[in-house]
Amino acid sequence: MEEPHAPMPGAEGLAEPMRSRWSPSIFDAHHRLGAGDIETLLHAAQWAPSWGNRQPWALLVAERGSAGHAVLVRHLSRGNSGWVPRASAVFVTASQVAPDPDGHGGDSPDHACHDLGQAAAHLTLQAQAMGLHAHQFAGFDRAAVHDELGVPAWYRVLTGIAVGVRGEPAEVPERDRDREQKVRRRRELDTFAWGSHWGRPWSGS
Repeated sequence: MEEPHAPMPGAEGLAEPMRSRWSPSIFDAHHRLGAGDIETLLHAAQWAPSWGNRQPWALLVAERGSAGHAVLVRHLSRGNSGWVPRASAVFVTASQVAPDPDGHGGDSPDHACHDLGQAAAHLTLQAQAMGLHAHQFAGFDRAAVHDELGVPAWYRVLTGIAVGVRGEPAEVPERDRDREQKVRRRRELDTFAWGSHWGRPWSGS
């Protein structure tokens, strides 16, 4: 299937799979990820950079059709309830924000969120390299998913990463088809890359 999104200005100089990565909202509801593919994606997250090698995060693997997947689907926001359930699997992310009962970890929640972001990015790029697509999202009842999936109190559920292959647009509601057609845009460099002082754009010199 032809991909509808070409790299936008600024992306053409990036290495693969960053250059071609995008987040589709139409997944093939019949495709399944094999255990080997899921393990490879988890290894990609595992080997992301981590402060002091603490790896203060965890992933819940919710394969389509599993009990965990059913919990997540039940608590999706309206905007995500149409497309997320069609993905082959969803990786629910959580970061450690407090020490466990033995006093281990949780001493730097800020670093934990940073490291979780690194792990999520590595998993996403690995998916792209494997001919898959990943779409990260946050529209779900995190507290309910946290409790129903038995996540410990010292972890905070943050996001989901839907992974699968693209499906047929004709099989999904118009709202989800329209989501696919949005033009890919990013903020210009001079709105966030500062040079010698905050607010002064980096000049490239």
